[in-house]
This record gives sequence, structure tokens and C-alpha cells, in this order.
Amino acid sequence: MVADSSPSGARGAGGAKAHRSREDRRIPEASVARLPLYLRCLSELLEDGVSTVSSVRLAEMAGVNAAKVRKDLSYLGTYGTRGVGYEVDYLRFQIRRELGLTRDWPVIVCGLGNLGQALANYGGFGSRGFPIAALVDADPAKVGTSVHGHVIRHIDDLQSIVAASHATIGILATPATAAQEVADVMVAAGIRSILNFAPAVLAVPDDVSIRKVDLALELQILSFYQEREDPELDTGSEVPIDLVQ
Repeated sequence: MVADSSPSGARGAGGAKAHRSREDRRIPEASVARLPLYLRCLSELLEDGVSTVSSVRLAEMAGVNAAKVRKDLSYLGTYGTRGVGYEVDYLRFQIRRELGLTRDWPVIVCGLGNLGQALANYGGFGSRGFPIAALVDADPAKVGTSVHGHVIRHIDDLQSIVAASHATIGILATPATAAQEVADVMVAAGIRSILNFAPAVLAVPDDVSIRKVDLALELQILSFYQEREDPELDTGSEVPIDLVQ
């Protein structure tokens, strides 16, 4: 992917380019987590030929409130114009730049079980700037086979793979019992950011970033809300008092 350039003559919706450098400010983690939501919404607007968007409309699309949108975007030095809103193309560029998406980030998938293979087969990573650089596993039965055009290599080759691909991001999709050991190998090989799908808590150096994706946890959260939307499912409340006593 060729690095993005700012839209020709583009300026903030307020008429002035953002003047604060990244070193001058720190964006809260909660705001960073919402930036990809805004980016997706802005991409949809561009596809629909929309050139400007209000904070209210962007908030509706992202599922947050307008005040939060304005606050999040202010960390980028972006302020909309009253009655006009934000320039969609330029705001999208600013968010992509802030998220580091003006270049590709090669990704290595470690662990090619069912989940790892499903992730490797997902075509959306490359189109969003995260091309799969390599697939690795420790199972001799898997090494040498192909998944979505990539030959699975042995995890012992990880250091040379990282050096050749310049990958710094790894996806960990191993069973819980192997997660820490594989994470240690990833860190030693030069991986600095790990997206962890394994149901395990990992210990890594302070300079390594980890994002955990726990599918069971997300389902449990959904069940919490579902339980409250459908009280008839709460069979526990139907237990006779005399049996409880």
C-alpha cells in the first residue's frame, strides 16, 4: 500500500490544519478505541458520495453520543464548523494517519487450528492494511500445508520470518495451554504487538502491547443483557420459597 497523502488542499472543517503534533497530546484509550468506528462510518459515507457530516449523524452511525464524538475528534485537532460539520474525506485521512493506517502492517498468525485457519482465510485484513505475512504452527502435520495461499511454516522459523517480513504484529490463536510459551517465542522473535485469541492471560514485557479477544466473555456479556430483556428466562426466580429454605 502506498502511503496516503492528505487530500489536495484539505484543511480541517474549521478552516485550519491541525497544528498539534502527536507528541504534544495524549489521546485517551477509550477515544482511541472509538476511532476505528468513526473510520468505518466515514468510509461508508464516502462510498455514498457524502462530503460533509455532522457530529450528530456520525454519532448515530457509530452508536455513541454527539458530545463524545466532538470530544474524541478534538484530540486530533479537528473541530467541525457549526451548521456544516466535518469534511468527510479529510477527517477520514486524519483518523487513518492517527491510527497508523497510512502504511501496511504485516501480520503473522501463530496457531493454525480451526480458529487460526478461519482468521487466515479472512480476506478483510489485507484490504484494511494488515496483510498476512506468514502462518506458523508447531504441529508437524500442519507445517508445509497451505491455507489461503500461505504455506504454514514451523514456529522455530519465526525469528527469520519476522526479520524478512518486518512484521511487528502477531495474532495468537493457540490453545490456552500453549499460549504463554508461544507468546514468549513471538516476543523473542521481535513481535511487539499481539492480538490474543487464546483463553489465557499472558505475561509480556512492558514494551509489548496486547489486545485480548475473548469470544466466550463477549457471549457472557450478551447473555447478561438478554437475561434482562427476557425475564421469563429467569427460571431461578420460580423456585418455591419452601424449597430454598
